[in-house]
Amino acid sequence: MDAIIGFKEMTVSSKGQIVIPKNLRNSTFPEGSHAAIVAYADHIEIRPLSYVLEKLECALTSQPSFAKEWDTPEEDQAWDNLLEHALENEQTET
Repeated sequence: MDAIIGFKEMTVSSKGQIVIPKNLRNSTFPEGSHAAIVAYADHIEIRPLSYVLEKLECALTSQPSFAKEWDTPEEDQAWDNLLEHALENEQTET
């Protein structure tokens, strides 16, 4: 698990904007660096883009070969059923 290096409260503006405090910004996101926003059901993470791309590299390079095997009407139906089930579970949990 990653170590927490800081904690600051911030306010989201009416435009949905936030400001990353300078001391946290400088240590993780130097000026000119690229970031990725990763949204989950219960939180949002701001990560260096290089970190996200590194973690996705295997999935991105595997996708073309998996597409040949998994791009069938039967697979589409199976994924649709899983998605419906996941959405039903999410609604009953809230």
